[in-house]
Amino acid sequence: MASTKPLVIVLLGPTASGKTELAIEIAEQLNLNVHNIDSRQIYIGMDIGTAKPTKEQQKKIPHLLIDLHQPNQPINLWEFQKKAQLSLKDNIKEKGMGLLVGGSGLYLKALTKGLKPPKVPPQNHLRKQLDALGQSTCYQLLKAADPLASSKISPTDEIRTQRALEVFYATAESIKTQQSTEPPPWRVLEIGLDPKNLRQRIINRTQQMYSNGLIAETKQLSIRYGSNLPMLQTIGYKEALEVLQEKLEVSEAIERTIKRTHKLAKRQRTWFRRQHQPHWLKDDEPMKEAMKLIQAGLG
Repeated sequence: MASTKPLVIVLLGPTASGKTELAIEIAEQLNLNVHNIDSRQIYIGMDIGTAKPTKEQQKKIPHLLIDLHQPNQPINLWEFQKKAQLSLKDNIKEKGMGLLVGGSGLYLKALTKGLKPPKVPPQNHLRKQLDALGQSTCYQLLKAADPLASSKISPTDEIRTQRALEVFYATAESIKTQQSTEPPPWRVLEIGLDPKNLRQRIINRTQQMYSNGLIAETKQLSIRYGSNLPMLQTIGYKEALEVLQEKLEVSEAIERTIKRTHKLAKRQRTWFRRQHQPHWLKDDEPMKEAMKLIQAGLG
């Protein structure tokens, strides 16, 4: 007997794999909106450096879950999940199914596996204190208070370090022991993109970002929010900021951005293969193959 649960299509894959373009094709074919599941595209003004869908692409197909917060107002996983679940439910009610697209593994897992992160709301006063202490000190605090969380968080990841401390100080328990799962109220069809020419795609996209004005975008963000903004330490923005600070030449920034992006893609590939079971598309006719999988999923 076929399930009566609605179908949610998930298009996932490493950065620069072509998810946006394929998602638009799928959305046009099925009359759907696109839910962007990207941990940086949710911030206003971070367009070029996050490869956010262009204005033209957004006119063609509505893209949801982008431009939710200012870059100096970080959103945690619990907040994003609630916004995304509400948007997805509304979209399913209107369209009959949903389409999630992105490469942010934990955000996808929250929606596809029903991950239940801690409900501790943002503690703005505490965050200001942690900002004043600096990431190095905060990470040492985390190692002492919550060694389990610190073993899973990079010493340079300011956002996740602060969130882990925030949860620990509010509950006296590790953030890692408070994450459970509850199956979502929909069927999930995971489709994966991982083209053989990903390395060249990363090179091409990085060069295009710098040509399109990444350095100017970074300058605007640093003027508005300060050069210490944590989001300016993420891939592309950090290197562009160092160009503005005359620490790097543009060619050096491009090369470093490419290298960091390659490393990110490698981590994403590992995550998707361990945490998800997508149908990996072949390179020759991805749209045709994707639609065949979707039609089979619809029954």
